[in-house]
Amino acid sequence: MIRILSYNEMNRADIFQRSTVPTGVEDTVSRIIQQVKEQKDSALLDYCTQFDGGAPERLEVSEEEIRQAFESTDPQFIKVLKKASDNITSFHSCQIRNSFIQNKSSGIVVGQKIVPLDRVGLYVPGGTAAYPSSVLMNCIPAKIAGVKEIIMVTPGKNGTVPPAILSAAKIAGVHRIFKVGGAQAVAALAYGTETIPKVDKIVGPGNAFVAEAKKQVFGSVDIDMIAGPSEILIIADQSCQAGQVAADMLSQAEHDKMASAVLVTDSPRLAESVRSELERQLSVLPREEIARSSIENNGKIIVAPNLETAIDIANEIAPEHLELCVDNPFDYLDRIRHAGSVFLGKNCPEALGDYMAGPNHTLPTSGTARFSSPLSVDDFVKKYQYTYYTKAALSAAADDIIYFAEQEGLSAHARSVSVRLAEDLEDGKDGMG
Repeated sequence: MIRILSYNEMNRADIFQRSTVPTGVEDTVSRIIQQVKEQKDSALLDYCTQFDGGAPERLEVSEEEIRQAFESTDPQFIKVLKKASDNITSFHSCQIRNSFIQNKSSGIVVGQKIVPLDRVGLYVPGGTAAYPSSVLMNCIPAKIAGVKEIIMVTPGKNGTVPPAILSAAKIAGVHRIFKVGGAQAVAALAYGTETIPKVDKIVGPGNAFVAEAKKQVFGSVDIDMIAGPSEILIIADQSCQAGQVAADMLSQAEHDKMASAVLVTDSPRLAESVRSELERQLSVLPREEIARSSIENNGKIIVAPNLETAIDIANEIAPEHLELCVDNPFDYLDRIRHAGSVFLGKNCPEALGDYMAGPNHTLPTSGTARFSSPLSVDDFVKKYQYTYYTKAALSAAADDIIYFAEQEGLSAHARSVSVRLAEDLEDGKDGMG
């Protein structure tokens, strides 16, 4: 049964069971990565046989497979996927940033160019459940950013990718899809094989092995984040319905046994009601075993003296998902500092964000919302800056540049300026005086 704690009893460092790498994962992943680097496709096929029920005839999903999957997917689900895609596109289109140029003064031009990445890799999980929503959330911002080639990897059970995953990929605009998952898929994207091209960045959630693989290949390739187990923190006042709060907690608890669901309320009565309701709903939940383990091992209900204190707790914890199930939630929005995604009011369950609202559901976990952000168009672009000076403009700035360089003991830096201003290069004078 979930624990109920008073504000004075709670251990702030233990509100969420922050994930740690299980014993042996680092060494196992390191070995997998090295094998993929050396043996390439051969290693991938061996791992498909070991983990996915058999190696596929070919690693890449064919156009015919995608067509058949799309035609076999429930037409109603296709409509829902397209509606979700439209909402995600609408939201992320507002994130597009523009290059800029400054004509600072006569003879000086500086600026910044924003350019899309050439090729990115999307990791789509396929373990305890298939997530076509992750396909949409990871691909659409990349398309909006203008990425030239989007590569997707996902486990193919017995050589087959679920039709819903392939349908979502078709709708989102994925360019190529490969039937491989786990740390080996991350290694393939990072270093390339005979079949899978090397990418510039890898995005998307996965299990502990996938997260560790992303961590180990970072530097050879960019990554979005190292995602941990799902988290939800709900702030609820006494007017909330216990059944709704419990359902929202279980929406994250059913992800996996390491997920964490926390309620912070100013109502002892609601706390007791939610605990009872959790037990009732767990008993009829199809994924009861997973959700019960999550709730009993990682879940908590905290009774705070007031809502202001509850918000302080949320800011300190920096949860992945934060629900403000209170009256007038916009009154509290400016007080929120650290959260991956905030859901306002009593009619806004976290599931809205997972599927339909439009904001991204790939979010910082494990307290990293203190310094990082949800996946966005920004993740699929890079910037370079440029500078132009005329000779007259350089001459006007020369003394300051030379002096600055000499203060740092870098005489060659200073000379690179003064040599351009020398009056008699033929005599070897370089303007250093």
